[in-house]
Amino acid sequence: MQSAAISYSPSISVSTKPRNPTQSPSLYRFNISSSKRLCFFNGSFSLNTVNCSARRNGWVSGPTSEPREPDSEGFAVRAISVPESPGASESPKSSSGMETFVLGTLFGLWYLFNIYFNIYDKQILEVYPYPLTITLVQLAVGTLLVMFMWIFNLYKRPKISSRQLATILPLAVMHTLGHLFTNISLGKVSVSFTHTIKATEPFFSVVLSAMFLGEFPTIWVVSSLLPIVGGVALASMTEASFNWAGFWSAMASNLTNQSRNVLSKKFMTTKEESLDNITLFSLITIMSFILLAPAAIFIEGVKFTPSFFQSTGLNVREIYIRSLIAALCFHAYQQIAYMILQRVSPVTHSVGNCVKRVVVIVSSVLFFRTRVSLINTLGTAIALAGVFLYSRTKSIKLKTKIA
Repeated sequence: MQSAAISYSPSISVSTKPRNPTQSPSLYRFNISSSKRLCFFNGSFSLNTVNCSARRNGWVSGPTSEPREPDSEGFAVRAISVPESPGASESPKSSSGMETFVLGTLFGLWYLFNIYFNIYDKQILEVYPYPLTITLVQLAVGTLLVMFMWIFNLYKRPKISSRQLATILPLAVMHTLGHLFTNISLGKVSVSFTHTIKATEPFFSVVLSAMFLGEFPTIWVVSSLLPIVGGVALASMTEASFNWAGFWSAMASNLTNQSRNVLSKKFMTTKEESLDNITLFSLITIMSFILLAPAAIFIEGVKFTPSFFQSTGLNVREIYIRSLIAALCFHAYQQIAYMILQRVSPVTHSVGNCVKRVVVIVSSVLFFRTRVSLINTLGTAIALAGVFLYSRTKSIKLKTKIA
C-alpha cells in the first residue's frame, strides 16, 4: 500500500528531504504436503515449493464460485530530521554487519507479509465478492492501529492544520481508489496476473509526469518501457483467468497510484506541508477510511455481519480471522517498506520491489496451483525484466544529475 509504501503493493512523491523515515481460490482449509521519499508499493512471503491441496467444505458450506495487489515510485515527503543513532560510534565492521543483517531481515519480512496479504485477500474475495467492504475493513484495521499508537504514545500524535488536510485529501482519494481497484482485480483474475499487469506502473509514471510535470523521459527510459508493455500484452493473450474487469481494474490501480505521485510532487512542495512519512501514511489511512465508508455501505450495504455469512453458508470465524490477517499484513508490509527506505536509496528500493513482485507471482502460482503456459510465463518474465531495466536507467539518470 498501490510500492511503500501506501502498493500504497502496492507510489507518490510529496516533496521531502531524503531523511530517515521512522519506520517504515476460494476459502479452503489447506493441507500442505510438500507495488528521502516515502514510497507506496503494492502489494508478500517467500514460499518454499509446496503442493497445496485444498478441500472444499473445510470452512465453506455449499458450492463456491471459481476464481476471482503497493508500486509506485514514491510518496516522497519532506521528512522531519531524525537524530543520529546512538550506535554511530560503534566500530565500522560490527555496525556494517549488523546493518546488513537487519536490512536482510526487513526485506524478508517485506516479502513475507506481502505474500500473505495477497493469498488471504484472494481467498476471501473468491467466496465473498464484495471488494468495497473488504477494502473498508482493511482501512478500518489500519485506522485502529494508528489510533492505538497515538493514544498510547507509541508514535507522536501530530498537530495538523486545515490547510495540510486539504492538501492531503487528493492523495487520500487516489490511495483509496488504488487499493480498491487492486482488490477488485484480485477478485476477478489470478494473483499472478494482477501483479503482471501492475508491472506497467512505470509506464503510467512516465506518461503522467510528462503531461503534468513537464518531466520528459530519456530515450533509455522509453526503451525500458517497451519490454514492460510488450511482456504484459503477451501474458494477457495467454492468461487462463483473463477477463476485462480484472484487467482494467489493475490498470486503473496503476493510474490512480501514479496520479498520487504526480499530485504529491505538484502540491506538497512547501515547507509548511512538511510531515514525517509515518504521520503522512497514518493520516491518509484514516482519511481513506472516512472517504470509503459511505460509498461502501451505500453500494454494497452492511454485509460483514455474522448473520449474513451464515445465510450464505460461509464460516463466520474463518472469514473474520482471514480478513484480519490480510488487513494486518497489508499494513505491516507497508510499514516495513518505510523502514527499508530509511536504509537504502529509492532506486535500490525500486529494484527490491521488482524482486518482491517476482516472489509474489511465483509464490501465488505455487500456492494456488495456477495454470500458466510457457508463453504466459515468458510474457511475465519480459515485463519484469523491463521493470528492472527501468529502475537501472532511472539510477543512471539520477547519478548523471548528481555529477
